[in-house]
Order: sequence, then structure tokens, then C-alpha cells
Amino acid sequence: MHDKGARVLIIDDENQIRKMLKVALSAHGYETAVASSGQEGLNQAAFFHADIIILDLGLPDMDGLEVLKQLREWTEAPIIVLSVREMETDKINALDSGADDYVTKPFSIGELLARMRVALRHAAKTDDEPVLKFGELTVDLSRRQVMLEGKEVKLTPTEYDILKNLVIHAGKVLTHRQLLKAIWGVNYQEQAHYLRVYIGQLRKKIEPDLTRPRFIITEPGVGYRFLIKE
Repeated sequence: MHDKGARVLIIDDENQIRKMLKVALSAHGYETAVASSGQEGLNQAAFFHADIIILDLGLPDMDGLEVLKQLREWTEAPIIVLSVREMETDKINALDSGADDYVTKPFSIGELLARMRVALRHAAKTDDEPVLKFGELTVDLSRRQVMLEGKEVKLTPTEYDILKNLVIHAGKVLTHRQLLKAIWGVNYQEQAHYLRVYIGQLRKKIEPDLTRPRFIITEPGVGYRFLIKE
């Protein structure tokens, strides 16, 4: 789905936020629909066929997480959560429930637009895309090969599996639990120190500057995001 003309559903109980987002997004070429409650949002989602959904967690009739879970039962459209809740646990719960990203209020329209572009770009990628390129880094999924500036990077199987999960979901925050479950299984979902060790090893092999990671970004207390350059 190309950014321009993408259909955006805004689910937020604050009238000013709805109006502001509708005007700003329309000005950037998006087609918008709005809902002021969870149930109205669920009804609109089924009717409007949104390409991307902006969801506030603080809704008057039901918790935004419940709306998120119900949406995820049938739609794969990217969902960006907006919330005044700043606790790490709130972010983790939203991401583990299927959100693609999390933006804390107050927010800038520029930041939200950037997050939307990344989410739409990721949604447009085909699942069978064998070669993913991120600047000087190339990941060939079919050959399990990683190249940096034209030279092959030797990774252990675990390092490769972590990198593969991150690049497949590039631009999206993956929580510690999501990564641990994907790499080691359900019995290791609380072993965050496993990840820190392997992420450290992986960064040494692919990051030009360890003090300022270019590819693997830490979301403190939450997880990791593989960065897509705007």
C-alpha cells in the first residue's frame, strides 16, 4: 500500500485529537475515518477497511487493549497505539497484544507521520521477499547470508535468528518476550539477559559505532527495534 491515499481509521475519545489528526492526515493525502469509542471503532474498522489504524488506549466504553485484541482477530492492518500511559508495562502489553508501534501523548504530527510511513512500508513488503537491504547491510533470507559493505558477516545460528526476526519486522518494536519466544520458545520468555548478551554480540559484528547503534535500537525496558532510515 502506497502512503498516498492510504485509509486511516482514528479511534480516540478526544474530539480535539480527532479533528487535529483528520485535518493533518487529510492534508498529507490520507483518507480518514474517525470513531470516539471502542465499539464504534470496531464497527468502523469492519466497514471502512482501513490500511492503518491509530488507536487510543483510554476509551470511554472499553479498554483500548481489548479493542486491539479484537481487531487482531481478523485484521493485519498496522495499528499504532496513542496513549498518555508512559509505563513500560503499558507499552509491552500493547505491543504483545499486536500493536505495531506506540506513540506517547503529547506527540508531534511529524513523528506520527514518520511512524505511519514505516508501518505502511512494512505492511506492503511481501512475505517471500528473499533479500532485505538496509543501507550498507544486506540480509539474504533464502541463503541465510548477511553482508556488510559487500563483505560477508559470519553469524552464529542464534545471532542470525535474532537478526532475521528483527529485519523481517523492521521499524516495529519487538518486545523481549516476543523475541525470546521466537528464538528459544515459550519457556524462555522471562530470560531477557539471554537477549542482551546476543544483541551485544550481534552489534559488534554489524554496527559501525557501538556507542551510537545504526541498526539495532534499544527501546528501554521494552525491547528492540530494527531501524529503517526515512
